[in-house]
Amino acid sequence: MEGKEFMEKLKTEISKAVVGKEDVIELLTIALLSEGHVLIEGIPGVAKTTIAKAFSNAIGLKFSRIQLTPDLLPADIIGIFYYDQKTGEWTIKHGPIFANVILADEVNRAQPKTQSALLEAMQEKQVTIEGVTHKLPEPFLVIATMNPLEHEGVYILPEAQLDRFMLKIEVGFPDKDEEMGLLKRKSRGEFWEVNPIIKHEELLELMGKVKGVSVSDEIIEYIYSIASKTRSDERLLFGASPRAGEHLLYAAKASAFLDGRDYVIPDDVKKVAPAVLAHRLLLKAEYELEGVTTKEIIREVLEETEVPV
Repeated sequence: MEGKEFMEKLKTEISKAVVGKEDVIELLTIALLSEGHVLIEGIPGVAKTTIAKAFSNAIGLKFSRIQLTPDLLPADIIGIFYYDQKTGEWTIKHGPIFANVILADEVNRAQPKTQSALLEAMQEKQVTIEGVTHKLPEPFLVIATMNPLEHEGVYILPEAQLDRFMLKIEVGFPDKDEEMGLLKRKSRGEFWEVNPIIKHEELLELMGKVKGVSVSDEIIEYIYSIASKTRSDERLLFGASPRAGEHLLYAAKASAFLDGRDYVIPDDVKKVAPAVLAHRLLLKAEYELEGVTTKEIIREVLEETEVPV
């Protein structure tokens, strides 16, 4: 199975449980194939959990949902080392982090040390329990969600933590046709179980093919130019980090692969740039009060940056 065929089959299968949201599904797929993680922001009731679970089922991976709360401890996520009285031995009990697709619901409700445990898993693809390191399953994708409306009882994610998410996806209200379609299907009970469309070994093979997508020196310079322009923008306290440029490269390669190509073109970079960069840029207070957004700045940067031919 090649990238374009995989994307089409995936959207078709997920549509059994989800109405619309094809752009969200494509970005999730880009993150999975390029070994990144995703932050989804949206109010309750816009199908964030449904999308994540359907996505996991469609690719045949183990799914785990972690509801993050202020009293949640790192051990509740990664697992514990305990004494088993039946066997008389010390045993490790793995936590819910030991799955392929993790839905970290309301990540900003967890206290900082719990967030840090999740971040080690995201960055290193391993966890440490009582000084012993344990590798996590492959592939490993964290989908963290945030509610943009609530400000009480939450711990704001520092910029350094936000930078570890490859993509940020905003899930808003569906349009009229999508919501009408949703209500009609609910009325008729026309939602079905999502089944795997690909085997685990085939998925790992696709991820290997994404790594083999070629990128010219001109495209690499184009990516650098975009990141560099954000660092010199007077409206920003700081711009895109080198990790942001790296994630922009990887996401563009996955986008090209899903579009049926083995090479990256400028349109691939433009397509993923807003989702890769928007959450990494920090506005100065005066411009934030004026209503300037990071999305507007990214759009301007893309318009002003010379596109390689």
